Amino acid sequence: GGIRISVIGDSTKLPTSLQKLINEVEETTKHNSRLQLIVAVSYSGKYDVVQACRSIAEKAKDGQIQLDDINESLIEQELETNCTEHPYPDLLIRTSGELRVSNFLLWQLAYTELFFAQELWPDFRKDEFVDALSSYQQRQRRYGGRH
Repeated sequence: GGIRISVIGDSTKLPTSLQKLINEVEETTKHNSRLQLIVAVSYSGKYDVVQACRSIAEKAKDGQIQLDDINESLIEQELETNCTEHPYPDLLIRTSGELRVSNFLLWQLAYTELFFAQELWPDFRKDEFVDALSSYQQRQRRYGGRH
């Protein structure tokens, strides 16, 4: 159906057969451009930042980059969500009444609007989704700045 599938997370914790299947699906769909489905498997925001730092440290150790090259843009290039041209959600909908992001996309959620719903995920339906979108439409996006 033209959907590109990308999997983010620590796939080394998965069985080899599943790792192989993930690689095959990503390779088979990599040129699809209708939609992109990003599946987070064995993913955590802390893991994502740590693996980005490790990758940058390796590049610095190998002389590929200099200390002065390390900035937000370089870190963003090393995050797992570099698989998409839209790595920063505009809206995060958190179901189940929890009022936290639970170690999910910690870097990427810096300016994301949050919506908390009481419903559990299986019970989150069209009406709840419309409520979340209506709430989002009422907000004034402010992205902050450095002083």
